[in-house]
Amino acid sequence: MLSKQEKELIIEIWTRLTPLADRIGAEALLRMFTSYPGTKTYFSHLDITPRSAHLLSHGQKIFLALAEGSKDIANLMTNLAPLQTYHAYQLRIQPNNFKLFSHCMIVTLACFMGDRFTPSSHAAMDKYLSAFSAVPGEKFR
Repeated sequence: MLSKQEKELIIEIWTRLTPLADRIGAEALLRMFTSYPGTKTYFSHLDITPRSAHLLSHGQKIFLALAEGSKDIANLMTNLAPLQTYHAYQLRIQPNNFKLFSHCMIVTLACFMGDRFTPSSHAAMDKYLSAFSAVPGEKFR
């Protein structure tokens, strides 16, 4: 699915942006909540206003999980099994929400990276995020 060059590009992007993990993750979440209000239902117990501690913390967790997953894409299913089970059985998050979030993450990455988010970067990241977002949904089938 992903070429060696694409995998290296994905790792480079996540590594370069890790110092901004909380901001990027929070912005992607906020975009999702704004664009798709139904996704907020899973976060009703948290303060998800812009720049809130909850939003920054959860955004950072998601960003770091994406960054960590990029280091071993071939074993994504195995490495994400605990997250998959947690999101499917305990949180009961609809699989489509992961696809919505992936789209919001791509838009956010483009905003943060500007001209450095090339068509190649976009294509590679789209492939990776599609694979990543498919993992939590596997338990629903």
